[in-house]
Amino acid sequence: MSKLVSPNPISPFKALSLTAIALSVGILTAACQEQGTAPSGTSTTSPTAAGGTGGLKIGSLLPATGDLASVGQPMLAAVPMLVDTVNKCGGVNGAPVTLVPNTDDQTDPTAGADGMTKLAEVDKVAGVVGSFASSVSSAAAPIAVRNKVMLISPGSTSPVFTERAKKGEFQGYWARTAPPDTYQAQALAKLAYDKGKRKVATVVINNDYGVGFEREFVQAFKKLGGTVTNEAKPTRYDPKATTFETEVQAAFSGQPEAVAAIAYAETGALLLKTAYEQGLSKGVQVLLTDGSKSDQFPGQVGKTSDGQFILAGALGTVPGADGKALDAFSKLWQDKFNRPPAEYAPQAWDAAALLVLAAQAAKANTGEAVQSKLREVANAPGEEVSDVCQALKLLQEGKDINYQGASGNVDIDENGDVVGVYDVWRVEDNGKLKTVEQVRLQ
Repeated sequence: MSKLVSPNPISPFKALSLTAIALSVGILTAACQEQGTAPSGTSTTSPTAAGGTGGLKIGSLLPATGDLASVGQPMLAAVPMLVDTVNKCGGVNGAPVTLVPNTDDQTDPTAGADGMTKLAEVDKVAGVVGSFASSVSSAAAPIAVRNKVMLISPGSTSPVFTERAKKGEFQGYWARTAPPDTYQAQALAKLAYDKGKRKVATVVINNDYGVGFEREFVQAFKKLGGTVTNEAKPTRYDPKATTFETEVQAAFSGQPEAVAAIAYAETGALLLKTAYEQGLSKGVQVLLTDGSKSDQFPGQVGKTSDGQFILAGALGTVPGADGKALDAFSKLWQDKFNRPPAEYAPQAWDAAALLVLAAQAAKANTGEAVQSKLREVANAPGEEVSDVCQALKLLQEGKDINYQGASGNVDIDENGDVVGVYDVWRVEDNGKLKTVEQVRLQ
């Protein structure tokens, strides 16, 4: 059950060469400079930690390139920001935290698996923030488990991970700070129904994210009393596709009142532009999700012949942030980048925070140690604390904590899941994205 409430006011390990490492540094540098700062993650390596004498070492596996590059940029900046903050207040277990420069997963499962292998077997990190795409995390997780590396995703939301966790596949080495699409699908279904839509079609990217979301959305929308026009023959597109004529014809053929496009930005833009060019989307409410939410997306889809944005009026959902640490995090971000934090930056901050707090709680810097204390620092009982430095201090004093994050309370269940709140966003006539309300699941 959910309800609408007012928005929050602030709302190829294919070659282990020096060249590959240099490229990784270059990618992070470019990503962070785009955010308006030098790559702080490259300045946190101390002689002690770099010498391999036991300091906590973590990394990130996030998309600097590929279909989700535009969504990945805020996460690329949030992780080094957290590490800098921690090191300024004394580090973990008496030493600075080493942050390995981001390994670009290219929004590709093969590249993600290669990157995770490098992080685990060459860099020998204890924990990794990543990935974002569910298909990439699916490829990376078995490598993390095999090497006993704690993997925390700030945005892989496929329900598949819950099912795999229940089967014991992850052995506790998987968690996420963004809620599974079991919940977001319910939020999107209710949004559609509340807007008076009773006949909806789906068109989704054919991977763990798209198919998992589709399944949950269809179930939730039908439960509300709606009809999914292409339920018997779902419309799914190849993640590497470059043309979409067949897919848009299939999705729009049943005269739906709305079409839920569960897509990534680059391919999703081509798909929706094709629907417009074929005259299929006129009068149809477009529904979107987190996978395509970026400031560039309306421009990627394009404009009409009279200069209007094709996507004007489209509605979407995205995991929001309402944690007790959000105000402080937003101020830190605003001071550094002169803009409010974008979606998933709070979730990336919290993922990195949980890694360092769990290591401090365990008084050890291994992946096994981090895994053993993760839920203990994230959940009750313990003193509620939202400031990561204060949390480290309490742990150093031997006290129990219940970390309250920027994205939410980050209470992590036995499957590595959290429950969250969802922002509803709309594409305005000028192509800007605006948060218009929230859906809170109870």
